[in-house]
Amino acid sequence: MDTRNSTLMEEEALRAAALWGLDAAVIRHDLAISGSPERSEFRCVVGGAGRQPVLLESIRRQDLGHKQAVIDRLDFLARQGLPYVHPYKRTTDGRHIPSIEGRFWQASPYVPGAPLDRTRYALDGWRGETMADFLIRLREASQTLPEELSTPVFSILDYLDALTGTMEKREPLLHERLAPVTAFLRERLAPVHDSLPAAFCHGDFHPLNVIWSKTGIRGVIDWEFSGTKPECYDAALLIGCLGMESPDNLDGAMVMEFIRHLRAARVLSDASWRVLVEMIIAIRFGWLSEWLRKRDTEMIELETVYMHLLMDHAEDLPGIWGC
Repeated sequence: MDTRNSTLMEEEALRAAALWGLDAAVIRHDLAISGSPERSEFRCVVGGAGRQPVLLESIRRQDLGHKQAVIDRLDFLARQGLPYVHPYKRTTDGRHIPSIEGRFWQASPYVPGAPLDRTRYALDGWRGETMADFLIRLREASQTLPEELSTPVFSILDYLDALTGTMEKREPLLHERLAPVTAFLRERLAPVHDSLPAAFCHGDFHPLNVIWSKTGIRGVIDWEFSGTKPECYDAALLIGCLGMESPDNLDGAMVMEFIRHLRAARVLSDASWRVLVEMIIAIRFGWLSEWLRKRDTEMIELETVYMHLLMDHAEDLPGIWGC
């Protein structure tokens, strides 16, 4: 967004802030915003005199239904006592997504955090344990999720079929390179996928969607992909992201403590543990789709190599992880 448009959006945000009782507010350029900027049209932190800063986000009209569903799920989870969720705020007249001057806004508490050291955080076993603990508590809190807040069970195999069909037409060389990987998944994951236990999942559970303190978690953010999925989805996504940063992380302290803590809690079935590597690989196709959309050739190549690496070590990793 260019400087002029950004300034105009900030002016609109300040007018919108009044709907939440933030009068005489200012834009807090000094506060870093965690999470993906692509989840909204525009976002900024607004502060008012003597008030906690608020993260304001401009919402695209076509996303209103989905955004409200996310808001309602977080409200429910917070009422169930799930820690580290920070529900969206209501305006002074009780609305979650008001419209002002034809633009829609939502607001959530601004949660400050400690910067994540990308060079060494995967060496911190405590991070793995705290992320596992969050998933355990998420499972408990979502047990009574009302039907109207649930989603159909997401099929990673249906997603894979759709993506590979598109790749075959638009990226035939990439499709050919990944043919052994897709064949591997159809042989080993497809026969059991539909019988795997399902659970409510965050859907994008990785360290950059956590707001950290120096010793723990302060917030879990970006719930846009939350919904009912195979129960090991969040675990597989997290491990896959850590391994993508460096394959050495796959048997590093964070991954090992994460798995140890999850296994001790018995929140995943034996069937889910048996296909954990396959689920990790399948989920990486979602990231590959993102790199294709952005035409990021370097990341496409890295992702392709990584999926082959995981496939080649699919017999070794469960032994290393003790599952």
